Amino acid sequence: MKKIRLGQIDYINCLPVYYAIENGLVPIEVRMVKGPPTKLNEMFISGKLDITPISSIEFARHNDIAMILPNLSIGAEGNVESILLFSKVPVTELDGLKVCLPSSSATSVALLKILFEHYYQIQVDFSVRKPNLQEMLKKNEAALLIGDDALIARAGDLVWGRKSLYVTDLGRAWQEFTDQKMIYALWVIHKNFVEENPSDVEIISKAFIEAKDCGFAHVPALVEKANAKTGLSQQTLEDYFNTVQYDFGEAEQKALLTFYDYAYKSGLIKERVKLNIWGEKIG
Repeated sequence: MKKIRLGQIDYINCLPVYYAIENGLVPIEVRMVKGPPTKLNEMFISGKLDITPISSIEFARHNDIAMILPNLSIGAEGNVESILLFSKVPVTELDGLKVCLPSSSATSVALLKILFEHYYQIQVDFSVRKPNLQEMLKKNEAALLIGDDALIARAGDLVWGRKSLYVTDLGRAWQEFTDQKMIYALWVIHKNFVEENPSDVEIISKAFIEAKDCGFAHVPALVEKANAKTGLSQQTLEDYFNTVQYDFGEAEQKALLTFYDYAYKSGLIKERVKLNIWGEKIG
């Protein structure tokens, strides 16, 4: 088997899957490329990665070149804790105001736009910049953060001027709106790789499932590694790893298709999407 060009989101939410791979606990040869979701999305689309977690909205936009690896995703039911809107006023009072989006995100940006249009029914003025809460809020009434940036910001002193900031967990808002969980990322394999290495795909798929199971058998090690990276407390990290979910069964697929349906209604994708899962019928 050739060495796989593997993308890794440089946030702690990938640790449960990548811990075993990075520590040689599963038999898979990879060349790891780390970065924020937007970077990995671009590299996969341009053919520079064979397998990567990809923002779920980007799979919808590029499913002609990607197949979903089965039984793997990044999602949550209700609160996700790491996709947060920080605002100076309640989210329902943001109509007509300025909201800053991070340059590091794709799915979360789409989710926020869907929630604003269909759930909160407000219109705002969006801008984009690198994720830094203080800088983002200088000229905006609200700012979206994801991943480690959101976790660290929430653990800090969330005060703007003399008032505490309002924090909206987009996963909770999505569940309140749809009564479903939210799927933020999928592991995908490039169709070119599948065509060139058909006999290897089953081995790779099983290795990733084994890696996920192995990761959750070593939660204390995940917490230790995440603490070294973020400085977040042990309790915060344990709670986080108990919150984020990594399966991709029937309920997750239904939830993702609901998200795609709203993305289509909001003009964020050009057509309704079918899930092209390796080893399964397209549905």
